[in-house]
Amino acid sequence: MKKIFFLLLVCLCFNTSFSQEKQTNEGVLTNRDTIKSLIPVKKQSLLRDVDVIFNTRMAFNNYFQDGSHSLSKFNFDQLRLEIKGKIHDKVSFRFRDRYTREPIPGNLDNISRSVDMAFIKVDLSPRTNLTVGKMCADWGGYEFDFNPIDILTYNDIIENADNFLVGVGVAHTFADQKNSLSFQVLNSRTKTFQEQYGATIPPGIEASKAPLAFVANWRGSFFNGKFETTYSYSFFNEAKNTNMNYIALGNKFSAKNFVLYYDFQYSKEKLDRKGIISNIISSQYQYAAQDALYIENWLRAEYLVNPKLNLMLTVMNSNHSWESNPDPKGSSKMSSSYGIIPTVQYMPFKDLNVRFYLAYTARKFNYTKYAETTFGVKDYSTGLLSLGFVAPLLVL
Repeated sequence: MKKIFFLLLVCLCFNTSFSQEKQTNEGVLTNRDTIKSLIPVKKQSLLRDVDVIFNTRMAFNNYFQDGSHSLSKFNFDQLRLEIKGKIHDKVSFRFRDRYTREPIPGNLDNISRSVDMAFIKVDLSPRTNLTVGKMCADWGGYEFDFNPIDILTYNDIIENADNFLVGVGVAHTFADQKNSLSFQVLNSRTKTFQEQYGATIPPGIEASKAPLAFVANWRGSFFNGKFETTYSYSFFNEAKNTNMNYIALGNKFSAKNFVLYYDFQYSKEKLDRKGIISNIISSQYQYAAQDALYIENWLRAEYLVNPKLNLMLTVMNSNHSWESNPDPKGSSKMSSSYGIIPTVQYMPFKDLNVRFYLAYTARKFNYTKYAETTFGVKDYSTGLLSLGFVAPLLVL
């Protein structure tokens, strides 16, 4: 309700002069009775540099399990309110809240998990800035770089990670305007160590007094922008003498009416942060897995047939291994997942970014013979047929 009230105040501010003139001319109000804006006139200029956006995706979704239809329903897949803008020549802010997630405060960072971003950015120089607050971890790769409304299904690493974290970051763009570097120091998670792992903490593993993540990212542009990169390396201090190394390499190839993205991701975790391996072995091991390894590939192709019709195809794969498997006869490889998402988008408006789409998301989860025999897991598949619309609705 507070956010709705804020928007009403903003609208009132922008429409005050028109409303006053119209009502006065009609003789409804005298000059003495003229309505005054609740926001002082000298502060209204700040709103010229503020955007209010409803990042929206809604669809009629049809779900399938192992080839059988299980449910059909209308669903708000995404609804994120975003407010961003400048409050000073050198200071800007960004806030985005997700209405499709429960607003539960993180015990480590003391901010609701529904809040994606809440930060201020200060320009230290024309090409260098400092960011403080809750922000996107600057992972490399284009899968996470997209607005969430444009990703129908994430691959396993991003789907199971904490992607929005509290901390501080510095970014610098080089003089050629084609390369940039950023460095962040963030909380390694939103929850406390005990809350994250609970009773599954392995014996001998103790919480770190400084659960921090260090993220470095390089973005590059080559061949007049036809080839772009976003590469990152991240180090997570998850617990005492227990860390996680994460590498993400994003590549973008552009041509006339055609764009191709390819991401490679590698996450080596001394303590299984994603939880996929831990879930597989849970029937035999009560603790979180140690030495989990996740390796992924993500590919997305887009072809703009004409200004109103866009074709897309996403293909993804994820491999999950338990490198410290204590079984001398066992296998480290536990499972793999596969996904394919053909999508057709229709864009009827030239001056409004509203896209109607039809997509089918097919996922397959395969377990190794060893995992099936030892832990009782079974292969399965899922499907999702969606007909809906997606739009970053700029309302102000």
